[in-house]
Amino acid sequence: MDKFNGLGMSLGNLPRLSRAKSRSINAENPTGGKGMAAMAEPEPGSASEPLGRGWKCRPTVTARAGETVVLADIEGPGAVQSIWMTTEPGRDLILRVYWEDQDRPSVECPVPDFFAVPWSYSGRGTLPSAPFAQLTSFPVSVNPSFGMNCFWEMPFRARCRITLENLHPTEDKFLYYQINYTLTEIPEDTGYFHAQFRRVNPLPRGEVYRILDGVVGQGHYIGVSMGWGITHNGWWGEGEIKFYIDGDKEFPTICGTGLEDYFGGAWDWEVDKQYRTYSTPFVGMHQVIRPDGLYSAQLRHSMYRWHVQDPIRFEKDLRVTIQALGHGGGGGFQLGQHDICSTAYWYQTLPGAPFPPLQKRGDLLVQ
Repeated sequence: MDKFNGLGMSLGNLPRLSRAKSRSINAENPTGGKGMAAMAEPEPGSASEPLGRGWKCRPTVTARAGETVVLADIEGPGAVQSIWMTTEPGRDLILRVYWEDQDRPSVECPVPDFFAVPWSYSGRGTLPSAPFAQLTSFPVSVNPSFGMNCFWEMPFRARCRITLENLHPTEDKFLYYQINYTLTEIPEDTGYFHAQFRRVNPLPRGEVYRILDGVVGQGHYIGVSMGWGITHNGWWGEGEIKFYIDGDKEFPTICGTGLEDYFGGAWDWEVDKQYRTYSTPFVGMHQVIRPDGLYSAQLRHSMYRWHVQDPIRFEKDLRVTIQALGHGGGGGFQLGQHDICSTAYWYQTLPGAPFPPLQKRGDLLVQ
């Protein structure tokens, strides 16, 4: 029988033993070294100073204004198996992941959007006052208050480098984090995890929103989280999602039947004349932010669809689009001009195609 490498953990193989090595990186052990956690000395005047070394002396990292810090730099082979983070809400912090010695990131995303909470904002109060929504799914969970977790398995062969950039021009930002990984053998047919953020605000009338475009290589798409800010009255989610696979031009290989259908709901998510939120292992519409008659002027939805059981496979290239389409007066369709953002997740071979340039800070922020 082949040796088990400790990856692909599930209830089915949880009892199986392997020679994989468990490691973890956080501010208390920034290298993940064996026997090197909790070695920081207490800062003068800190809460831990009276207790001394080993008593929560360095629980956070700080990214200075305009600075990029390295959260992890790991020599493989191995795989990141879970990530936990919390910080103040907002899109000022950009998470990037580089595989092997690639100079382009395979993950580039504002921190909250990576964890499927796109409508987090800063600058309107303290952490608990930001719009929070519980997310309880198989690979991603977000718990009170903004405890953000992901369990996407992210294998690498030689090197994994994870960075955090602070886009704010004047404010330093803190981060609590834990990156759990294993050192083990990686099979030859293993792809590399990718995640890409996009936003269009507003989407021009009659254009389709591109969740992904320009993906080149072999791989499989494993899901998307989306934020949708509504700019007109009536039902807005009639648009179809389309997957253009391996050279598809005008017509796709896979087409959906409507936005709420793709995210696992039906009939406008309407129950008792209200949108009804839900969060399940693979599909969810977990947040509705309603206008409050004062400063919150826009209806916003957060959604996710994880293709864990049904990945969309491609051999050469992939493009994913979704329409902004609603009901207009008289029973016809109405083209939408909404504030739409997305984070797409997929595995593929390296090297991948360059990502579109990340937008400037002013175009990222939730207004």
